[in-house]
Amino acid sequence: MTVLAHRADTLTQDALAVLQPGFEGTTAPAWLLRQVSQGLTAVGLFGRNITSPAQLAALTAQLRAERDDVLVAIDEEGGDVTRLEVREGSSFPGNLALGAVDDTALTRDVAHELGRRLAECGVNLNWAPSADVNSNPDNPVIGVRSFGADTLLAARHTAAYVDGLQAAGVAACTKHFPGHGDTNVDSHHALPRIDADLDTLYARELVPFRAAIAAGTKAVMSAHILVPSLDPTRPATLSPRILTGLLRKELGFEGLVVTDGMEMNAIAGTYGIERGSVLAIAAGADAICVGGGLADEATVLRLRDALVDAVREGTLPEERLADAAARVRALADWTRRSRAAGLPGAPQEGSAPGTGIGLTAARRALSVTGGPVTVTRPYVATLSPVANIAVGDETPWGVAGELAALVPDTEAATYAEGVDPAEILAAAGDRTVVAVVRDAHRHAWMTAAVAALVAARPDTVVVEMGLPRAEPAGAVYVATYGASRACGRAAAEALAGR
Repeated sequence: MTVLAHRADTLTQDALAVLQPGFEGTTAPAWLLRQVSQGLTAVGLFGRNITSPAQLAALTAQLRAERDDVLVAIDEEGGDVTRLEVREGSSFPGNLALGAVDDTALTRDVAHELGRRLAECGVNLNWAPSADVNSNPDNPVIGVRSFGADTLLAARHTAAYVDGLQAAGVAACTKHFPGHGDTNVDSHHALPRIDADLDTLYARELVPFRAAIAAGTKAVMSAHILVPSLDPTRPATLSPRILTGLLRKELGFEGLVVTDGMEMNAIAGTYGIERGSVLAIAAGADAICVGGGLADEATVLRLRDALVDAVREGTLPEERLADAAARVRALADWTRRSRAAGLPGAPQEGSAPGTGIGLTAARRALSVTGGPVTVTRPYVATLSPVANIAVGDETPWGVAGELAALVPDTEAATYAEGVDPAEILAAAGDRTVVAVVRDAHRHAWMTAAVAALVAARPDTVVVEMGLPRAEPAGAVYVATYGASRACGRAAAEALAGR
């Protein structure tokens, strides 16, 4: 092989190594296996790829037959954002519920059990936890995915989560750097802007990331947000000041820097995914996450060629691409060695299969005010907002199904924006109304409907499955701090008097 041919082959392999693409289907398509054999070192899984633990284990085995050290990544936060249990809802509560309990040992055990389940299925990189401090309660994309609005609480639980997950042999990817909590725009749709000054950022946003780095997080995910006090021109994912200057040099992070999904409109709609990917690697990112919406070989080849062309044109230093690829391979090697060493070993006490650590956590998080209450003939009216893209609209939520399993004489219906509360009251008849909401404080129609129901029927029970910030006067109020199946079960138990 000539020197030029060898260099071209190396460039191509390095460009493939830094990509984390998604794909369609529950088995690996031929194109994906071909690219893995040619140098692709990571793939990303989403709900569309998973039907059962056995199927997922077969899929990851199929990938590892091509490359033993392939990184199989997933966005499995537990709580509202689940891929393992996308069709039934997570059996774990999410971050806000864990923060509400504020027991770091519990958070570690939950993360360890979640990691154990992932590792058992062959998944070795989790795009979690969210270390964002949810300082803006109107945040449309973080919310219950955060441990809370208290900086130090978010920091200690982020560290506990990283520790628990990685003790199970699954690499944590702490997100969304430098902090997505103070936004009022969803980066799936547009580019959010955080106007906090440097003192605020250092005292608030960066603290949980420092804790994650101290805990040894193997990866950090960048946010598609503009933070003018750090870089007035480029979003964090594309900013050398933020990824190299702040994260690498100042905070001392040596692990893998992964981008958030490059097809998200904050990047795709402003820079395009090819240019955005080149700029991200040049800025200090090591891995390009793409595939939540773009999941085909053509996308992989376009991004591969864009990176190779940028090196040849001199707009992306060859050594930067090589360094990024080396970091990906180093993490892949850690996961391979962890698997060979037998991780995840014995589960921590209280998190072994069958102990229901998720439900235990959800029960501990539950808050009931104005009660207690036991309903015998409930009418569950679920007031359903449009789900944010990170959560997705395919994962069921609420308490109706869980309550019906405990109280057989349960009736239920779901209502959308524009509903007339009189319609709900008429359908309920003489039954006890259980109004189930999600982030009612962000939806005026929802708070108005709840107020009307409580005014007409003071025995109405309100169940908030998002941020509990709109407690109606005079009603029994149940806060679950998340909308996972485990949280719904815990609420149903309280309503059933158990």
